[in-house]
Amino acid sequence: MIELFHVCMRYGRDQQALTDINLKIDKGEFVFITGASGAGKTTLLKLLFAQEAPYTGQIMIDGKNVSHLKSREIPALRRRIGVVFQDFKLVHHWTVYQNVAFVLELSGMSGREIQRRVWQALKMVRLHHKMESYPLKLSGGEQQRVAIARAFIAEPAILLADEPTGNLDFDITQEIMKLFTEINIRGTTVVVATHDRALLESMSKRVIILDQGRIGSDGHDESSLIRAGRLARHGIGE
Repeated sequence: MIELFHVCMRYGRDQQALTDINLKIDKGEFVFITGASGAGKTTLLKLLFAQEAPYTGQIMIDGKNVSHLKSREIPALRRRIGVVFQDFKLVHHWTVYQNVAFVLELSGMSGREIQRRVWQALKMVRLHHKMESYPLKLSGGEQQRVAIARAFIAEPAILLADEPTGNLDFDITQEIMKLFTEINIRGTTVVVATHDRALLESMSKRVIILDQGRIGSDGHDESSLIRAGRLARHGIGE
């Protein structure tokens, strides 16, 4: 599903963001990307979303070489990828319904089908009763759930989330992770970037640790004690 071969990313001459990244994420996996601040987590997600192009290396998504896509081909790729941002990126003068429906309206879907799918998506995140509310009238956790509904309403093959629980308390964080797990169970590949050590230790998922732009560790279902030790050595959650 996702493969990176010797990917490097730099900004300007001296700022190396990622160095020789080799990585494979299979279809249907749920993976955490973690590391200290500045380790390259957000940069990696931007490359997967084709928001930026790698300095060197190849990125394959679902058999297509993202590094070689022409500008006109990028929108088609992005329709297969849902993205959840830490700061939500909701349009404040649109209702909850409008924020979620916008993705489907771009595809030319019929109004009746859009209504049905928006209602189902908001029901899944338990916000169908607030379709006519505006984002600023919602709590932080509710706004994040709207952003999640918007990200998965088009049934993407891949869901990327950049620090989706960074501003939320523990209980809401667990609720958000439950939603991601439900989406993953439906077949979507989920990649979550986070620095939240408690969250990583609470879920038995693959954890990829970035350390100064390199992969410092890639663990599949490690025990919590081993994972905690590796997280501590890389300065995560401290």
